Amino acid sequence: MAILSKKQMSEEDIKLNYITPAIQPGWSGHITMETKITDGRINIKGNMVARSKPKFADYLLYLNSGKPIAVVEAKDNNHSVSFGLQQAITYAQMMDIPFAYSSNGDAFYEHDFLTGKERQIPLDQFPTQEELFKRFYTEVNGGAGYSDAEKKVVDQPYYSSQNTYPPRYYQRNAVNRTVEAIARGQQRLLLVMATGTGKTYTAFQIVYRLLRSDIKKRILYLADRNILVDQSILQDFAPLEKTIYKVDFSDKDCLNKISSHEVNFALYHQMVGQNDEEHFRQIPTGYFDLIIVDECHRGSAKEDSNWRKVLEYFSTATQIGMTATPKESEKVSNIDYFGDPVYTYSLKQGIEDGFLAPFKVINVTLDISDGWRPYKGQTDLYGNEIPDRIYNNRDFDYPNGVILEDRINEVANEITEYLKATGRMQKTIVFCATEDAAERMRIALVNLNNDMVEKNPDYVVRITGSDTYGKSKLDYFISVSSEYPVIATTSELLSTGADCKMTKFIVLDKYIESMTTFKQIIGRGTRIREKEGKTHFAVMDFRGVTKLFADPEWDGPIEQDEHFHHGGTEPHEKPPYTTDNPIEPVEKLGVPIVDKDGCRVKIINKQVFVYDINGKLLKSENIIDYTKTNIKGEYASLSDFIRKWNESDKKEKIKESLAEMGIDLDALKSEQNMEEVDDFDFICYVAYGAKPLTRRERANNVKKRDFFSKYSGDARAVLEILLDKYMNKGIAEIEGTDVLKLSDFANYGKPSKIVRLFGGKSEYEKALNELEKNIYDVEMG
Repeated sequence: MAILSKKQMSEEDIKLNYITPAIQPGWSGHITMETKITDGRINIKGNMVARSKPKFADYLLYLNSGKPIAVVEAKDNNHSVSFGLQQAITYAQMMDIPFAYSSNGDAFYEHDFLTGKERQIPLDQFPTQEELFKRFYTEVNGGAGYSDAEKKVVDQPYYSSQNTYPPRYYQRNAVNRTVEAIARGQQRLLLVMATGTGKTYTAFQIVYRLLRSDIKKRILYLADRNILVDQSILQDFAPLEKTIYKVDFSDKDCLNKISSHEVNFALYHQMVGQNDEEHFRQIPTGYFDLIIVDECHRGSAKEDSNWRKVLEYFSTATQIGMTATPKESEKVSNIDYFGDPVYTYSLKQGIEDGFLAPFKVINVTLDISDGWRPYKGQTDLYGNEIPDRIYNNRDFDYPNGVILEDRINEVANEITEYLKATGRMQKTIVFCATEDAAERMRIALVNLNNDMVEKNPDYVVRITGSDTYGKSKLDYFISVSSEYPVIATTSELLSTGADCKMTKFIVLDKYIESMTTFKQIIGRGTRIREKEGKTHFAVMDFRGVTKLFADPEWDGPIEQDEHFHHGGTEPHEKPPYTTDNPIEPVEKLGVPIVDKDGCRVKIINKQVFVYDINGKLLKSENIIDYTKTNIKGEYASLSDFIRKWNESDKKEKIKESLAEMGIDLDALKSEQNMEEVDDFDFICYVAYGAKPLTRRERANNVKKRDFFSKYSGDARAVLEILLDKYMNKGIAEIEGTDVLKLSDFANYGKPSKIVRLFGGKSEYEKALNELEKNIYDVEMG
């Protein structure tokens, strides 16, 4: 038998016959092949969603389960030895890997990140596990090698079990960089990871490895919301449950429990106390040797914050700040306290890798968005004269502003119409100006969705800081398995921290100037749950807030504000109103309320925006406009489309070609309430403005033409059934002979017998083709 030469072999053949035998003997048990690095970006194209191909490494070689140290990329023998090196280098940079190799089956080419050197290695001299480990430990840290403490933590594997997923590459990077920096003696560290990328899981792996390697022994995990603590203890930190205590200073035995547990979770509020009692001073200042600060962009970012003094009291402890959105302004700085990030994984990178959900933005413009002014002497519902000035998006629903009832109803109606078109059970968060505004929005949505509320009164729920009932429903809202609540109206409570995995729709009906707040809100939708149908999300903006995508700060580099100075307080980032504390009714606050007779509101414009991973505007589109543009790009004129439609032996092929453009014809017809319209007519209507006919109308036209008279008996009956099938399902239903297998044709025998009624398969296809021509006869000219 002839054997293929190297030049004739595929890449897989080269790997099997040359590269794998050269690597494997020296790396037994420390090698994985075809290792998936990313999940592949999810692309929103038209009204369809599709994933790009994931990135795979041909070979990964490991120091231990948590630290790959070499990547090898293979190419076939028609490429040079070093041809795959750039790809290997790219992967190595992504994964913090010190050695990159490429091979075409003749030899290996090496890039050493620790020395900057490259060299070619004979095929039979690929470094063994022992050789590469020795080089790594010697060359690392600029040739200084690892200290005993560093080596101890580097060699400590990750926690793993059947219920714990292995860390993704960026989580591994974050953990490795953090524990190694701590082993080197770094005392302040900042980790920046986008919402939805697993900060708490990363924190758990950091804690686990530091505990098990005896680098740290007494750990404090600080958060500012109870839900963040409970979520962490019950979910990511569950493997350490026996060593965890949730600090409660009302417990007389609190201090003993703190000292008998390795990991203590605490709220800032409890550490400080209600009246600034400073409970934390009951604990010796040097007791904790590691403190993790969750969501450190909030209170601890302020130098004069009550919460900052907790960190300063335990100043001898190593402190890790974790956030998706570090605050950097003239008055507030995470970097000033924690230092530059040891690792950053951005929303942009998460979307690009396919670990985070992409989104589209629907900007809705109301006729009063640029301003509304009361007429002279106009009074509100209570007969009070409305102050004469121009009110805009900063004023609607805010104290010292105005409440326009028709605006609330118009916003609620637009939300409802969107959900009716895209799915009424998709988890939705409506961010409102205040808690009171969230209640008014809840009422408006209940009245517009009473058919859904009738099924379950929790279809719409207000979830805010002062709403006891709403807060009791928070766990159900963020649960993947719980259907209700579906719509949550809120002000601040859901803007950060709450792990809303199934949120598919975010509505912005509050004015936002803070980039930190904006990023946190967008982050509520970025989690992917592909098995449950969550791959992307939509943002509907009624206040022009999404202009922040154009801000250079949007997912840009994190830098300390050059004007930052110590002291002072954080400037207001929203109207001066505490939205997650108990509130007064708006009537008592003196906010004018105007009914629909006093101000009619209507939508004057809607646009769909799609952004790239940098927040740059890719396109502004209405899905109908998108469809029209793409169809016209393929078929220059109506006559051109009709000709190609009639020439196509399978009309389904045209539908498939539209799908490749990102146009889901069935979904689009459903959104336009035109399911009964023929595909042909719908395309002509959308792209060329032609009057559409329903399938029933086309079928009746065929019957009027007496097409069936040339056929008799069972052949005619078969054609009549086919016409009915078309009328009910569309032209694709009757193309091909598979349709003849349906039960409707059982009385006429198997497909082979049915086609003989027409004189054979070719004659049947001829009759079917003639039926199709009659269906579209009016377009044949």
